[in-house]
Amino acid sequence: MYQASRNPAYIAENILNREFEAERPNEKWVTDVTEFKYGISFDCVHKLYLSAILDLCDRRPVAYVISERNNNKLVFDTFEKAVAANPDAHPLFHSDRGFQYTTREFHHKLENAGMIQSMSRVAHCTDNGPMEGFWGILKREMYYCKKYHTKEELVQAITEYMDYYTNQRPQRGLGVRTPAECHEMLLAA
Repeated sequence: MYQASRNPAYIAENILNREFEAERPNEKWVTDVTEFKYGISFDCVHKLYLSAILDLCDRRPVAYVISERNNNKLVFDTFEKAVAANPDAHPLFHSDRGFQYTTREFHHKLENAGMIQSMSRVAHCTDNGPMEGFWGILKREMYYCKKYHTKEELVQAITEYMDYYTNQRPQRGLGVRTPAECHEMLLAA
């Protein structure tokens, strides 16, 4: 019988398995990287990348990092920022199968932090639905409606939106609370 774990390309199973609800903070985290473009003309386009980790309990961005490069450092920095802000957290950590998440080094970081790795199935973006949904909300509310000419403008807009989303944007799925309000309420319970 063939075992996936004996395949050198095998990294992690889809343990999350589209169970996107969590009862308490830091139980399940999802992550991904998205791309933004800016520039003054069509022939002068630059890119920025946003890596973020969301908590499935309160939909709070646990950590995020903006970079000009979509590389291992971007994902590793985001992960290290999340761990530093939540040193006692040992969530199920779910991602797609992006190259950064499939490295042995990243897998060791998860193990050292006491986390279990879960990964979407190949070609099943809905396996990471909450993260993809977050990108859609962010881009619809902040990015698609405006042209960004400089890196500084775009970084400022992303930073302001992340603060807005966390602290001011109520969500029906959270009982018409913001992620920050929901997080504080759950910690107090």
